[in-house]
Amino acid sequence: MGCEKPTVLGYMKSQPEVLARTYKNREIFVKPFVDYFIKKDIKKVIFFGSGTSYNVSNIAAYYFKHMVEVDAEAQYPTVYQNYETANRYHFMKDEQVLCVGISQSGTSISTINMLQEAKDRGHSTLVITGNTKSEITKHVDVVTELLVGPELTPPETKGYTTSVISVYLWALETAKALNRISQADYEKACAELEVLINDFDSVVKESEAWYDRNKATMLNSDRIYVLGYGIDYATVLEGQLKIAEMFRYPIVGYEIEEFMHGPTPAITPKVTFFIVGSEEVEFERMLMIRRALLNYTDRVHVISCSKNVDNVTDKDIIFEGYYNKFIAPLAYTVPMQFVAAKGAKEIGIDTNIWPFKEPIAHLQEEEES
Repeated sequence: MGCEKPTVLGYMKSQPEVLARTYKNREIFVKPFVDYFIKKDIKKVIFFGSGTSYNVSNIAAYYFKHMVEVDAEAQYPTVYQNYETANRYHFMKDEQVLCVGISQSGTSISTINMLQEAKDRGHSTLVITGNTKSEITKHVDVVTELLVGPELTPPETKGYTTSVISVYLWALETAKALNRISQADYEKACAELEVLINDFDSVVKESEAWYDRNKATMLNSDRIYVLGYGIDYATVLEGQLKIAEMFRYPIVGYEIEEFMHGPTPAITPKVTFFIVGSEEVEFERMLMIRRALLNYTDRVHVISCSKNVDNVTDKDIIFEGYYNKFIAPLAYTVPMQFVAAKGAKEIGIDTNIWPFKEPIAHLQEEEES
């Protein structure tokens, strides 16, 4: 008998195990990063990636700005390569700029090209990838392993959450090494992350139950908007991407305040909103915007773990566990993974089949046996 064909849903439901394994074996990818960061006396970090990896780059930049207290940004590789300069005013040595590539497959053409360009410019370079023998590893100084394991379906789900926990642990351990965080706060952060990892099976089950009770309207939407703020703007980007890849409905993601300056005249009763966020500065503003949107459509779904969300209904998913804003994005993407994967399945889309066949974005490498 042949092996059962891998599915997106199967990989999604493996996320609790994968996150636990990644955390347990974090020394594999954390130590090389921290050692290199300190050795090079890094003053600025630029994260590069495309698709899911770009979305992770946005979260990584947030972590390094707010936790490590260094200049950090996320960039599209080709845009940066063609139009930007990392050390324009020469306030630091070129090697004190760290260019980090994120690529699960290690075959992203634009990220490979950007990392080689960064080396040519004299910057420090590092990659995290699930394939440590891939082409991208030939274009950097340091290779770290993404402990995701095989993900043989085209859309990346466990790859996203594995990448997020990896860059979080990079930031946490770097902050500790540079004395940007006290030992007590470090231990607290580790304990809070362990709680979320231990809760992740419940996160998956709560997310699926939320999708199942709301799928009738989700499957019959004219359009879906995903709104968020702060660190969860990256969650917006990932939710938008996953639903577009698999469910293939018209969907647009916005920073929440920007949406209110944008396509509000397009709201109809059949427009669905997912509003994502923790208790950052914009939390009360999020609740105000939610109340305003409910005047035009009842298809407004809050995704949060805050117990201060008011007037919660079955349309919302407020996770039973409470997670700080830095790690909550690990949970918040899961409901939208279910919209994407189960929604696709229920309207007859096989997410194992990738209909776009042109080899433009990735190098065509043969699978290792």
